[in-house]
Amino acid sequence: MIQEIRGELAINKDQKFAIVVAEFNGMITTRLADAAVDALLRHGAFESQILRVWVPGSIEIPTVARQLALGGKYSAVICLGCIIRGQTAHFDHVAQQAAEGIGRIGPETGIPVIFGVITADNVEQAMDRAGLKMGNTGWYAACAAIEMAQVMKKLKNAVQK
Repeated sequence: MIQEIRGELAINKDQKFAIVVAEFNGMITTRLADAAVDALLRHGAFESQILRVWVPGSIEIPTVARQLALGGKYSAVICLGCIIRGQTAHFDHVAQQAAEGIGRIGPETGIPVIFGVITADNVEQAMDRAGLKMGNTGWYAACAAIEMAQVMKKLKNAVQK
């Protein structure tokens, strides 16, 4: 019989989740953070199992997320931000560094680190992805964190046997 590992949308009492949120574009990132907390609570977390850390902007997210992952206290780290294209190349540099920084942490630490940073051409697109039309990226990121925390726990058990 083929063994299969899959995550569920259920939070165990021993799991904790960290959310790192960029303050820049706060009208959008606050919506993402609220939705992430809501998703965690609706799937069984207690408030005491959630830490929310605010950082100035998306470029600062990887530094804090890495520290949280290295600490070993959290089952997953959710990274939320919003980068909106302007008239200069600044958008490209910030988006690239945020994505690369966040993307390195999970493989480096073994802790799931979820990329919930919106990159949009304009405010309307960003707002749509923060719950107006297309669901909420924060909610989806939290659900991915829950599932990955379960997958990693099961994987650890499978590897140890």
